[in-house]
Amino acid sequence: MSQAQVSISSKIVGQIDRGYVLLIGVADEDGEAELDYLVHKITNLRIFEDTNHKMNLSLTDVNGSILAISQFTLFADTKKGNRPSFTKAGKPEHAEQLYLQFVQRLKDAGIEVATGEFGADMQVELTNDGPVTILFDTQNK
Repeated sequence: MSQAQVSISSKIVGQIDRGYVLLIGVADEDGEAELDYLVHKITNLRIFEDTNHKMNLSLTDVNGSILAISQFTLFADTKKGNRPSFTKAGKPEHAEQLYLQFVQRLKDAGIEVATGEFGADMQVELTNDGPVTILFDTQNK
């Protein structure tokens, strides 16, 4: 992203300039191993352009930030009917705990992290540079 922000009730609660917007869904099976995998992958993934316009620099190389948004709807199952089912999403207590741990681990890795609010009705605005969108699925490492 070249910029992004999240608002709740028309008040900006988190914003970043260059970096990533992470939409984070948590399953009940997710735990420490998934957190370790994601923090390592996300902080070291080389998708920012270098001086030769090649995707060769990581988030830490460009001193980027992260806007982390909880997003249970990533688990939407649309196979039956016209109303999505969210039964594959983690229970809220587990999902919130893992989301908060994930944010803290990113901060511990030296990344500036802004957030929304778990479970809140949020409005997310972003300018997707590229655009580049990448899916990390810990069930398919």
